[in-house]
Amino acid sequence: MRHTQLRSFHAVAQRLSFTAAARELGVSQPTITTQVKSLEQEFGVELFVRRGRRIELTETGGGLLDITRRLFADEKEAADYLNETRGLKTGHLRVGAVGPYHVTDMLAAFNARHPGLYVSVTVGNSRDTLRDLLDYRTDVAVLAHVDPDPRLVAIPYRRHRVIAFCHIDHPFAQRRGIRVRDMEGQRLILREAGSTTRRAFDQAMREANVRPKIVMEIGSRESIREAVAKGIGMSVVSEAEFIPDPRIKPLPIVDAEIYTYAHVVHLRERQNARLVRAFLQVLAGLLPVSSPSSRRRPSDSRR
Repeated sequence: MRHTQLRSFHAVAQRLSFTAAARELGVSQPTITTQVKSLEQEFGVELFVRRGRRIELTETGGGLLDITRRLFADEKEAADYLNETRGLKTGHLRVGAVGPYHVTDMLAAFNARHPGLYVSVTVGNSRDTLRDLLDYRTDVAVLAHVDPDPRLVAIPYRRHRVIAFCHIDHPFAQRRGIRVRDMEGQRLILREAGSTTRRAFDQAMREANVRPKIVMEIGSRESIREAVAKGIGMSVVSEAEFIPDPRIKPLPIVDAEIYTYAHVVHLRERQNARLVRAFLQVLAGLLPVSSPSSRRRPSDSRR
């Protein structure tokens, strides 16, 4: 078994495409196909099956992918370690985030401290962002909600109040704020069930025994804003994510504290990796001085 065979398999398995794998590794597709085929023949196994024009991992292929993910993550960490002799002047930090709002300040501070490092950011939903972290596709993640998991270290970073907003012709637009009970029967456009903002809002409505009328669920903040701007209904959003628009009016919810949160998350086993450690050092300078988490080592933070 050769390293090139495993690298070819890993590239194909990550993308489920021989063409994309060849492009990534800078070789021809026949070369990738030959490498994978020889690996299968050497051990008498089947790593991929074809379903029409698509390929899928077999059970054996899936097990091998779990191993190669760890293998190439360790390889990257070894290269990072050897680069430490040159200081933090080279390297690639991979960040996953559920939205651009919370992560921007961190990236600006990190770039100011380490301008020679390359940073890439993948924005996705909570499930995909967490999966990328667990699969070693990213080094750190910025998530709104983190379930307890012994594999993870989660550091509380920020919290932001949830506000409502409506079209400027809505009766509420003349107010400075609204109360929870004002939501009774109101037409609402919300994020999908399970999103952080939706979860926090739904809990507040249940506690107040208020039943708004949900007329749409949309998985995009931008699309929700446009729907409200067209007068379809009201919505709610994290105050940090509200974008001013002359067609809509923000409305603080004056009698309830509804918040969304941001946590910086990394794998516990990688807390001493060079780039992860550098990012956490920058993060420590951004945490409020009075925050308990700012007085606690990140490696001791559990959620």
